[in-house]
Amino acid sequence: MRRFLFFLLVFAPILLFSQDLSLVEPLHLIDTPSAGTLARGSFRAELRAYPAGGLLGGIDVGITDRMMIGLSYGGTNLIGTGDIDWNPQVGVKLRYRLFEEGLSFPALLIGYDSQGYGAFIDSTNRYMEKSRGLFVCASKNYNFLGTLGLHGGLNYSFENGDDDEDVNLFLGIDKSLNPELALVLEYDFALNDNNDRSLGSGKGYLNAGLKWIFAGKLNIDFIVKNMIRNKNKMPAFTREIRISYVEIF
Repeated sequence: MRRFLFFLLVFAPILLFSQDLSLVEPLHLIDTPSAGTLARGSFRAELRAYPAGGLLGGIDVGITDRMMIGLSYGGTNLIGTGDIDWNPQVGVKLRYRLFEEGLSFPALLIGYDSQGYGAFIDSTNRYMEKSRGLFVCASKNYNFLGTLGLHGGLNYSFENGDDDEDVNLFLGIDKSLNPELALVLEYDFALNDNNDRSLGSGKGYLNAGLKWIFAGKLNIDFIVKNMIRNKNKMPAFTREIRISYVEIF
């Protein structure tokens, strides 16, 4: 049943639909959200590969031009040998954009996302990178040698089994290199992941990525995470890849 759910979230939408679609707004930089949403009647399927043989699949659907919902599911050790360690539950996502971007003010979005990243840790009932939980974020885009996007927000995660319940902050930037390539950089302050029981050491998480956009609908992201060694007793950084595909129903 879990294998069927994973297949359904990732591959079925791609096999069922094939229409042209122009370039859409980014929903995330790497782990941190932007104020982007999907257009009404469109969907986005995603597959993300991460360390320990981990795979995370998901699908997002635009309900209106302002509102979007999504589901995700995955686990570790899907690639390799031994038993698969499935995530304990399906991730749920809901977004609503309160205000559209204007000439002098950013787009503003509120949302909820229960999907964390990395392996799930049973002892503290959390993912290695906590889910956003409730969040609000703003995004502003500029024409500067292509496109330049500035993003920021705050969130409250419900993954607080490590007794760290602080409100968190995050910032990010994306810059196009040409119509197909863009650089992405984000900093998660990780204020909710820095006490004695947390994985973080108080430095926050600095992540970077290179995004390749093919025909406006297929994105491949090459990602480097934890560049400043924030995790206690963990590797300096990790490498991941994310593939997403956007279509119209």
